Amino acid sequence: MRCLISRAREGVRSRERIELPRMSSYSVDADSTMLMDEQSSEPTPKAEVAVTGRNVEVPDHFRSYVAEKLSRLERFDRTLYLFDVELYHEKNRRQRKNCQHVEITAKGRGPVVRGEACADSFYAALESAVSKLEGRLRKSKDRRKIHYGDKTPRSLREACSPEQLEGVFTPPAEASLSLDGQSAQPLDEHEPGRIVRVKEHPATPMTVDDALYEMELVGHDFFLFHDKESDRPCVVYRRHAYDYGLIKLA
Repeated sequence: MRCLISRAREGVRSRERIELPRMSSYSVDADSTMLMDEQSSEPTPKAEVAVTGRNVEVPDHFRSYVAEKLSRLERFDRTLYLFDVELYHEKNRRQRKNCQHVEITAKGRGPVVRGEACADSFYAALESAVSKLEGRLRKSKDRRKIHYGDKTPRSLREACSPEQLEGVFTPPAEASLSLDGQSAQPLDEHEPGRIVRVKEHPATPMTVDDALYEMELVGHDFFLFHDKESDRPCVVYRRHAYDYGLIKLA
């Protein structure tokens, strides 16, 4: 009788030893399948990156570097379809250390977001411009979350406080790198006082708060808009100590 019981116990143990490897192999297969699914679900860059230079030849390796830097910013807004990057050389001889200028404009379904910076090289200017653009895109994303959620929108004074703007208005970083193999050619000298650039934008009616918000996104000191309340062109501008002004036509 004892022999039969011991044989039965040995049979159960042998079946347990046989079943364990099956469970382990299944778990490994499941883990590998989940890992493959996570890798395949990673988003791919969709926004176009257009790099142009004014009197500056841009090599291909610099274009690839710009595209790699900007591809990380698409996570803030999936509707972005274009990054317009413009490089040019400042002709101000008094500021030769900050003569390389980079301007990045991000376009999507929402307002235009811009980041620009000057430095002694295009690489350093690009780093600073990308940092500013990232801060403004993050700010725009937070605003969308507040408006589509249950939270009360913060006032513009609070949103544009020095603590909130830290990292958005950052000074250009210093670097010793330059655009390899290519040097910026200065523009032709001309007398000051002439209109050298004209911009047009749609006159979409908006509130004063929305105008201030869009002014912060592009980093300008003023913003011309069509006031929804008065149905007239108005201008908001930045004053000292993070205050703002409003100009209305009588």
